Formats: sequence, structure tokens, C-alpha cells
Amino acid sequence: MKLYADRRRTATGQFVSDLFVVAWVGSWIWVATEVHALVEKLAVPGQKLEDAGNGIAVGLSDAGNKVDNVPAVGDALASPFERAAAGAQSLAEAGREQQHTVQQLAIVIVVLLLIVPLGLVLFVWLPLRLRWIRRASVGSALRGGTAGRDLLALRALSRQPLRRLLAIHPDPVSAWRAGDTSTLDALANLELRTLGLNA
Repeated sequence: MKLYADRRRTATGQFVSDLFVVAWVGSWIWVATEVHALVEKLAVPGQKLEDAGNGIAVGLSDAGNKVDNVPAVGDALASPFERAAAGAQSLAEAGREQQHTVQQLAIVIVVLLLIVPLGLVLFVWLPLRLRWIRRASVGSALRGGTAGRDLLALRALSRQPLRRLLAIHPDPVSAWRAGDTSTLDALANLELRTLGLNA
């Protein structure tokens, strides 16, 4: 597998591009984690609300249980404490719901932050990079033999701009059919150069 070109300038560009993509992905992941941490701080009031609600509910329940033991009027006296404890539990539940909403919001924001930069890498840069690796690997394997040279020359005929082909030979197709060695070599070298490979 050919990861980088033979030609220094092309290989340097590829290496810098790879480093940039790694830095790009890393920086967006860092930004997403920082934003997630900031959004998570919005859950602190909900935590305090939940703790306060639970504390009040426990205190009122304890007070209701003690008052409930008063003979004859215990039930009547405990009833307001029980209702107040239930209200405090609702307060604690509201705090839990607020925390859950903040956690969901943090996840959605992180996904929205990462979807575009990672999508660009996965669906634009990576396919182009893999296509070059595949083409360069095949070209590198073909450049050694006569049959490989002929295939590279044929590929050059089908892919290279006409001005480049005509610069090699006034009728490159006829020269290829005739098996003209110098034209075949020039066409194969042209295709290899386009891939950043040496002949």
C-alpha cells in the first residue's frame, strides 16, 4: 500500500494535509468537550433544587410521623406535613427533570458541533485520500514491467488532458497501438507523475 507519493513536494503536501486533518478533528473534539462541560454546568441549579426538595421532603415526613403519634388529633395534624412533603418531592422531581434536559441539550449541542467537521473529513477528505492511495498503489505495482507500462500508458490516454498527450506525440493513440516504446514510456511516466510517483 502506497501512503505517500515518491515526489518530495507531493509527499510533503500529503503529510501536511494529514496532519491538518488530525489537528482539525482533535480541535473540534476538544471544542465539543469544552462546550459539553459548560452546558453541563447549567444542571447545577437543578441539582440544588433536587437536593433542597429531597431535604425538605425528608424533614416534613419526619415531622409528620412524629405529629402522627399525638393521640386523637395526630392524623389531622400530620396531614398538612404529608401534603407539604409531597410538594417538596415535586420540587425535587422538577430539579431532576431540569438536569435531564440539560444533559440531553449538551449531547445535542456536541453532535451538532461535530457533525459538520467530521462529515467533511469522512465524506470529502477521506474518500479522496483513499482513492489516491488505491490508484498510487496500483501504479506503483505496475511501473516495473512492460505490461504494467502498457496499462499505465493506456490509462494516461484515457485520463490525461489532450494538450499533455499531444506534447508527447502528435498521434499518441496510433503510437500506443503500434507499440512505440518511447511514446509508451512517456505516457506511463506522465501517468505516474500525475500520481506523484517516480518512473
